[in-house]
Amino acid sequence: MAEKKYDLIMSDLGNVLINFDHRIVVRKILDYTPKDEREVYDLVFDSGITSLYETGKISSAEFFNRLKEMISLKMDYKTFLPMWEDIFFETPLNIEYQGFLRGVKDRYKLVMISNINESHYLYLEKKMPILKEFDKLILSYEVGFRKPAPQIYDAALESVGVSRDRAFYVDDRRDLIESAEKLGIKGVTFDGEEAFQRIQEELGSDFSKRLS
Repeated sequence: MAEKKYDLIMSDLGNVLINFDHRIVVRKILDYTPKDEREVYDLVFDSGITSLYETGKISSAEFFNRLKEMISLKMDYKTFLPMWEDIFFETPLNIEYQGFLRGVKDRYKLVMISNINESHYLYLEKKMPILKEFDKLILSYEVGFRKPAPQIYDAALESVGVSRDRAFYVDDRRDLIESAEKLGIKGVTFDGEEAFQRIQEELGSDFSKRLS
């Protein structure tokens, strides 16, 4: 068995463990707002309100109330929440990667590090058994920082007592991998089957053989 280069696998959630598409909820709420699709998307997902929510600076109720005012939304929270939550879907690659993590759990610490809001996490917690396999979950709305802030990576490392040079990071966004690499954390952008193969090779070919 090859010598380990790392002690920790830090894994992103969205588009790694499970996929998501914000446009799903945007299209669903168009019947309840005078805004068009582009306006709704920009106001909801490319504005400061999302950052506030994902860093825990506003509650779920306050997020909804601000959103309701911003896009003149004609619905109550009870109607909105199921639409807001229903943006996630698993792909075969997500499932394969989850299986890989289960297979190497006895050799590595596992920490999930995610930019996520409270309502989405509480929804996924009930839907994704893989979350219980992680040693720690570093959630932006709990720690008060979003990637690529160094503080969120440091929170992940400190939670399991691992140094930056002994951590390996998997994220679907190349810019976040690059930010982590500037801190001395190596990683791979999770953008397809070839990337998944690189991850397995980097962490040890014996693991991919064991899982085949």
